[in-house]
Amino acid sequence: MARVQTRTVLHADMDAFFVSVELRRHPELMGQPVVVGGTGNRGVVAAASYEARRFGVHSALPSSIAKRRCPHAVFLPGDHELYGKVSAEVREIFDRFTPLVEPLSLDEAFLDVTGSRRLFGTGAEIGAQIREAVRDELELGCCIGVATNKFLAKLASVEAKPIVRPDRIEPGLGVKVVEPGTEQAFLDPLKVQRLWGVGPATLDKLHRLGVTIVSDLRQVDRRALGAALGENQAKHLLALAVGADNRPVEPDRDAKSIGHEETYARNVHIVSEMRTNLVRLSDAVATRLRKAGVGARTLTLKVRFDDGFHTITRSTTGREAIDSAETIVALLGPIMETIDPSPGVRLIGVSGSNLGPVFHQLTLDEAADGATVHGATDAALDVIRDRFGADAIGPASAIRGGEVRNVKRGGQQWGPDQE
Repeated sequence: MARVQTRTVLHADMDAFFVSVELRRHPELMGQPVVVGGTGNRGVVAAASYEARRFGVHSALPSSIAKRRCPHAVFLPGDHELYGKVSAEVREIFDRFTPLVEPLSLDEAFLDVTGSRRLFGTGAEIGAQIREAVRDELELGCCIGVATNKFLAKLASVEAKPIVRPDRIEPGLGVKVVEPGTEQAFLDPLKVQRLWGVGPATLDKLHRLGVTIVSDLRQVDRRALGAALGENQAKHLLALAVGADNRPVEPDRDAKSIGHEETYARNVHIVSEMRTNLVRLSDAVATRLRKAGVGARTLTLKVRFDDGFHTITRSTTGREAIDSAETIVALLGPIMETIDPSPGVRLIGVSGSNLGPVFHQLTLDEAADGATVHGATDAALDVIRDRFGADAIGPASAIRGGEVRNVKRGGQQWGPDQE
């Protein structure tokens, strides 16, 4: 009987990526608490050095709180263009070891090195070689988790990271291996919130059942778990509790959604201003859809209110994929009008999903009336912007203060560095 080959999957996670890149050009800040992120009232920490983490500063923390916790921290603005360039250099190193690289973000990726072991050695040896190349060539650090599937490899990479104590920073393992056959011993002592899908609400329900670590979850009454969480969620968590994950590493996955969102310096309270922002964001999303050569069947509107926690999303799905800003506004506009902005809106987002090809076709009535196909008009807009810049032309309803204000790529508030 042929022997089944065990997969070897790596999860590579860069150490404090944004901060580490900044320290390469600001070596005088080495060893100091450094934070990358906005410093305004609405600023958010994108990344924090390990020295800053000793004071309780971490990614996604409001900058105002970070400053109170660590008044002597050095705040630096983000440089997303540079981080993208360095991320591409990291990716080039990954590609030397396997073509099966699935990027998750700028600073982390899965690698299936099953077919590379004969050439480069064991998973642990490949992980060590990757870390050495990243350190020597890019002057950056990364941690590697090695296991038989993606779920376990990602958990393992966390165990490989440096450990932050209130009084010191302890070096991490660098590479953590979960050997085949030891998966359960690795999982059982972990806190149950380490499992994917366990958020605050689910965690509270698990605690009520007496579940605090993974081994508790495996032993809990299955009927009680299903009643508390729902059958699908219970089945999902029980599978993770035994390390089950059959997902393949998917190199260069196609985008599942395309969107833009903006956080505003001052709250939006007026319906007309909400509408103006909807037009601008829809125009930006439509432009990106066309550049990707796809349209979206499902459109989603996201609105976050001033308290920072109350967020609502509303979606609509049509029969055909669209890439026209006018159509996006027409579909999301009536949804937006049902939302009361009077409490103060701090963020608005628009995204498209269920991506697929777009078919632009003129009806007989439109042809008889000499109507212009949306696709042709949009293509002309794209050409003008490519040649003269994003602010050269835009929807009239997006004009503010006498000038066009289009959403620029890179101008949105990008998310925190997940570490």
